[in-house]
Amino acid sequence: MAGRAGSGAPTAAGTARALFPGLAVCGLVAITAQFLSEHYGAPAMLMALLLGLALNFLAEAGTRTAPGVEVAGRVVLRLGVALLGARVSAQMLADLGGPMIALIAGGVAATVGFGLVAARVIGRGWRLALLTGGAVAICGASAAMAIAAVLPKTAASERNLAFTVMSVTVLSTVAMVAYPPLAALVGMTPRESGVFLGGTIHDVAQVVGAGFSVSPEVGETATLVKLIRVSMLAPVVLALSLGLRVAGLAGQGAAGGTGEAPPLLPGFVLAFLLLAVANSLGLIPSAVAHAAEMLSRWSLLVAIAGVGIKTSLARMLDVGGGAVALVLAETLFLAVFVTLGVHLLG
Repeated sequence: MAGRAGSGAPTAAGTARALFPGLAVCGLVAITAQFLSEHYGAPAMLMALLLGLALNFLAEAGTRTAPGVEVAGRVVLRLGVALLGARVSAQMLADLGGPMIALIAGGVAATVGFGLVAARVIGRGWRLALLTGGAVAICGASAAMAIAAVLPKTAASERNLAFTVMSVTVLSTVAMVAYPPLAALVGMTPRESGVFLGGTIHDVAQVVGAGFSVSPEVGETATLVKLIRVSMLAPVVLALSLGLRVAGLAGQGAAGGTGEAPPLLPGFVLAFLLLAVANSLGLIPSAVAHAAEMLSRWSLLVAIAGVGIKTSLARMLDVGGGAVALVLAETLFLAVFVTLGVHLLG
């Protein structure tokens, strides 16, 4: 017994004690961000990231909070993305119709492809292109964090993720204000406006805000379209994992070496798909789906707080103007693509 106790093997209680300080800090940052969002109208994700950046010293090696912050930015992140699956169902796809689904899927693929080409033209790396292109094309900060989880790690990984989350959140907020009058200006019908808003704005909350600011009909259509974009997250991450494996890049670390390759289908993506199937079959009661949605939102807030704490603001600013231009170009490309598609299908 004495030998076993002195073997140094970690216990559940010991692990919990080690992780608690960092997780508690990330939780407090998430609560503060939500408070600021509710009382001052600021995007909660952006607030969590900015507050986290101000607490970067808590992620320094040797601090009591570092282990928990690391878990928040990795494990809690995967939990939040997985739970998004409870919001997706096959009925959503049937309600929208084949042509509109093809437009949405085409917009996702075209935006990611455009990002890769644009990044090459301006001399930026393919990792940043996939990160920003996926975030713009699918579901903003949530997609950025999911894609970052399967990309090969480099010294700039945390910086690029923090930059992407901040940029798409800011652009999404701008789009929430600017896109509804733009849709009216070009003469879109309520259905077309809903498809445009849901197909172009990055984050779910801003889609809801933009859509229902026009009318309930536009809001419902925009939300449906946005959730279908969210459902594209799993196949995109799966395709990315497969592509990295085929290219021999899976498991590549910051030092350029190759470690153990991650599974072809990451666990959090598998959980996303299983929850989506269960929801499609009517196996998830509405109360449980609502609880999963709330837990997902809070998990992602805690996770982005952890990402912010782990990221040095000074290093994030080193990302440069080229990265800003890339995100702006991807956003503009998606808006033009969906607008043209809506008019052609209309």
